[in-house]
Amino acid sequence: MAITGEFHEDDKLGPIGGKTAVLHSETELRVLLVHEFREAAEAARLAAARTEAGTTVAVHEARKALRRARAVLELIADALPKSERRAVKKALQEARRALSTVRDHAVAPDTLAALTLDDEDRATGKKVLDNAAEAMPAVVEIKQLLTDSAGRAAAQIEALEAALPSELAWSTVGVGLRNVYRAARDARRKAKHSAKAFHTWRRRAKELVYQLELLGEHAGTRTQEIHGEVAGVTDVLSTAVDLIMLHEFVETYGQGVAPEAIERLQHTIDAQLEQIMGDARKAAAGPFRAKAKQFSKRVAKAVRRDLAPAERPVENPHGD
Repeated sequence: MAITGEFHEDDKLGPIGGKTAVLHSETELRVLLVHEFREAAEAARLAAARTEAGTTVAVHEARKALRRARAVLELIADALPKSERRAVKKALQEARRALSTVRDHAVAPDTLAALTLDDEDRATGKKVLDNAAEAMPAVVEIKQLLTDSAGRAAAQIEALEAALPSELAWSTVGVGLRNVYRAARDARRKAKHSAKAFHTWRRRAKELVYQLELLGEHAGTRTQEIHGEVAGVTDVLSTAVDLIMLHEFVETYGQGVAPEAIERLQHTIDAQLEQIMGDARKAAAGPFRAKAKQFSKRVAKAVRRDLAPAERPVENPHGD
């Protein structure tokens, strides 16, 4: 059912003329978002099945797919019963967490190599990596983890479809955008003093990027510009999160290494992390300046303008 009538609510797109768009139809919007969730789950399955390029690549692709599924879930969450929303969210969280340890093992060597270290810290880092290599899960175990994670995501598709109403209004999408943006904005504020909050900020920011990317694909350049603003922050966030992980990684696999050597290496990591975290907060000042309601209004306006019909030039009846 197309959206018609008066539009006084903040999160509605309002009447859109011109080209037909799935964002303009409550029926097609539902079809689109269910399809995107299904595609994300399928991408996780394909990642689990394609380990010939190495398990590191497969784990990375699977985690990306599961994060995208979570982003889509947040866009439709307001239309789901609480029990279903919580069940699907929990399943996706468990699927990603099952791959976290493998992901850390894969990322830690490159993260350590990118740091500026003296010979003493470099030697400590090598000992930590040697310890970690011995604890790395076998390839067959990683493949099983990938398969199990993909299975958890795939199992949610039918449950999600059954729980959703037959139509989805833009207001549902608006609530989803607003909630994820608010969570990211709040976490950014707390991240100045909390590594855990920094992790949360990065997760919610990544989900927001996926949401805006999806909407931009079906709207146009104005919406894509907002996507670009938020996406530009996530690279810096990822670097900082990798260093936070490395700090914990060094402690976890520091057995047999002198405690003072571990503390020294962690201090070096933290010194460089502090600078990057500060840079990230500054880079995000613009994209996360608005309040959540203002942000969702801005996206709705961008989508409305993207989908508006182009103005036709006025013809001069006299041929002048």
